[in-house]
Amino acid sequence: MDVRQVRKMTDEQILTALEDNREEMYKLRLQKANGELKNPNLIRANRNDLARMKTVLGERQAQSGSESKGK
Repeated sequence: MDVRQVRKMTDEQILTALEDNREEMYKLRLQKANGELKNPNLIRANRNDLARMKTVLGERQAQSGSESKGK
């Protein structure tokens, strides 16, 4: 998932996608432990997607926090 796509999403959509990615990460880790994972790069890509979504959420929270302090 590209950062531009994440920035277009609402906070609720990002939170939903975070939950979905966490579930997917769990499944990928289980597959890796069982030796069933065909493409190990999926774990890295999923981890990077999680980080992107968390970063965008953090930026939005920081921005909303600084706006409320300024008033």
